[in-house]
Amino acid sequence: MLAWAMIFLLVALIAGALGFGGVASPSDGTARLMFFVFLTLFALALVTGAGHEL
Repeated sequence: MLAWAMIFLLVALIAGALGFGGVASPSDGTARLMFFVFLTLFALALVTGAGHEL
């Protein structure tokens, strides 16, 4: 999911630099949403100890 957020962020940055405002805004919103979802899931995994099956 973090990879998708990075892809949308790159699309938003490139579109913003080239002046395509109609493309940059939705990509920016999607990248931001996916980043915060990933961050929340990561924090929950740390709190619950998920992935610590070593």
